[in-house]
Amino acid sequence: MTPWDLGPHAAFIWASYAIVAVVLAVLAGWLMFDGRRQQRLIDGLEARGVRRRSSRSGAETG
Repeated sequence: MTPWDLGPHAAFIWASYAIVAVVLAVLAGWLMFDGRRQQRLIDGLEARGVRRRSSRSGAETG
């Protein structure tokens, strides 16, 4: 038996692998798209003068 001989359920196994590959590719694409969108939103806020709390010095948070 070779690794490619999957028996009578080969079509189901290959279809399952294909579906998982597509889902992972879609998730990776969505993460990249959403990351860029979030960065644009942050850049827009910073351009309007909104700053992150983490960028303040300790004296300002008093």
